[in-house]
Amino acid sequence: MQALLGILFHSIGGFASGSFYMPFKKVKNWAWESYWIIGGLFSWLIVPPIAAWITIPGFADIISAASFDVLTITFVMGLIWGIGGLTYGLGVRYLGMSLGNSVILGFCSAFGALVPPIYYSIIPTAGKISFIHMLSNPGGQLVLLGVVICLTGIAISGKAGMMKEKEITAEASQASVEEFSLIKGLIIAVISGILSAFFNYGIEAGKPMAIVANEAWKSINPNQGEFLFQNNVTYIILLWGGLTTNLIWCMILNFRNKTFGDYTNKKTPLLNNYFFAALAGTVWFMQFFFYGMGESKLGNGASSWILHMSTIILTANMWGLYNKEWRGVSKRTFRTFVIGISVILLSVAIVGIGNSL
Repeated sequence: MQALLGILFHSIGGFASGSFYMPFKKVKNWAWESYWIIGGLFSWLIVPPIAAWITIPGFADIISAASFDVLTITFVMGLIWGIGGLTYGLGVRYLGMSLGNSVILGFCSAFGALVPPIYYSIIPTAGKISFIHMLSNPGGQLVLLGVVICLTGIAISGKAGMMKEKEITAEASQASVEEFSLIKGLIIAVISGILSAFFNYGIEAGKPMAIVANEAWKSINPNQGEFLFQNNVTYIILLWGGLTTNLIWCMILNFRNKTFGDYTNKKTPLLNNYFFAALAGTVWFMQFFFYGMGESKLGNGASSWILHMSTIILTANMWGLYNKEWRGVSKRTFRTFVIGISVILLSVAIVGIGNSL
């Protein structure tokens, strides 16, 4: 039952992550950096403490009582994760949407799922699952198999995207050939995928704060299992790191592109722009909110990360179908797309079974 709840929570979080960009499409006549940072202020600064205030009594006291090392490492992990998010755009620029997304999310999935167990193999920690333990345990072996299958599904989906681009965007591709750079794109995509996985490490670094929140809740609610919202206190510090990276870069772009006027330009639908940017940011935070709930059921190991990433990919592709992005492709291309999605779904099921074992 706990595994099923974990899968459900991660699925909701993945759906939020795969859907958050839709409100941005309603923002009119603003530069990317302008609506991105407004959404980011809600994702990383405004909504997280509100969520913690609602779910964790005395969350501020937990943060103030945390050691300097815990706060610093958690913040730095968020800072690095924020860099991964920024380099994501460059990876897509040089590789294209399909190949760029596949490589970045593939590496993010693999590193986010496998590096923590490898780390705990090098530095054993009580209560943490090491990679060696995963290899020797049937459930762990299934989880690792699910990781491999998920990466396979990502690769197939990427292949379908490349086939689609050749069929649908033959004319548009002429404009993108000049910027296409396989070597440069792959290097940036690998960097982005690895750095984006640091969010998972940030959750681990801030775990002492989550443990305090968990123990406080369990003292009031004995025999109720793990506290669903324990990670909400960790997110505050972790997301400050992401905010720092993105805020600096967006301000640089505002200055370079002379787009500071977007925030007060009455010739644009200001109220709508602020609303939809804020909505996008809030929806994006929901991925973290529900990831924490799923993590409380499955643990912050390969299971949680791979389920989260898989659902993001599935949701993004479903929105693609809704927006008729695959209309006009050949049957072979669409069949490849369906196979990729099916393989990812299979990986989710295998990871869930492996975790339950």
